[in-house]
Amino acid sequence: MSAYRTVEELVECVDEPNRGACRWLLTENLELFKTAPGSSHNHQAWLGGYYDHVSEVMNLAVLFYERLGSVRPLPFSLSDALLVVFLHDLEKPWKYQIGSDGHITKDTSMTKEERKGFRARKIREYGIELTQEHENALRYIEGIPDSEYTPGARIMGPLAAFCHLCDITSARIWFEYPNAENDPWTNAKRSTGKRP
Repeated sequence: MSAYRTVEELVECVDEPNRGACRWLLTENLELFKTAPGSSHNHQAWLGGYYDHVSEVMNLAVLFYERLGSVRPLPFSLSDALLVVFLHDLEKPWKYQIGSDGHITKDTSMTKEERKGFRARKIREYGIELTQEHENALRYIEGIPDSEYTPGARIMGPLAAFCHLCDITSARIWFEYPNAENDPWTNAKRSTGKRP
């Protein structure tokens, strides 16, 4: 099994021209990313949980890519998967606020579609170039909404399904990981370990 790596290390595995743009995005916002929670309740809901969730999904992408790719070829690159999972929740650090009492509140003034628009603007702001496959994966990383399901049509592409696997594993199976200390995955640990 691969040793756990930081987001900074895994961004270096993204192909150019997006590697430099992702590095810039991460560097400019690292303090915010390491402060924001991953969610208000459901997964990585601690200070720095956003960074930890991104770290988890990127490490899971490497793990799953290596394992699945050893059985059958995958129709996308590891770089494609790492790019999508790095960007998939990009709006979240701006969505959550930490009160003076440490309590997490969520900005509910934007709809889900407006949050996706915010994410798209951030991606453009940093000059990240997306293919149609990347865009499909970002759109459906959380699954296909019932309103878009069409029998007989493949809406979610293979990259989207793979990224969904990574995200759902972190958010619904390993929602309390990484541990602050003594995580079973070699080198894994929380960015802060603090709880609100």
